[in-house]
Amino acid sequence: MLHDRVMIRLEQEAEERRSGSGIVIPATVKMANRLAWGEVCGVGTNVRSVKVGDKVLFNPEEQFEVEVHARVYLVMRERDLHAVATQETDHGTGLYL
Repeated sequence: MLHDRVMIRLEQEAEERRSGSGIVIPATVKMANRLAWGEVCGVGTNVRSVKVGDKVLFNPEEQFEVEVHARVYLVMRERDLHAVATQETDHGTGLYL
């Protein structure tokens, strides 16, 4: 990867989801403007906030797709990422933004 580019592998979503109240949402339902989680698989030399293996939150719409070894990845600028998740902080454990 070059400059401030990040290569991300999308997390596979389950075929159906459940809402907070337990309602089943089928896989065919398209949610507009939904952010997605993915894993960073490559970073450019000028990327400062993320590293390979980090879990990041981003908007998958209007990003560039690339296929490498029959797997689809997204390529975007670091500034297009919304959040980085971490397993631990100074004050405890868990998944934090």
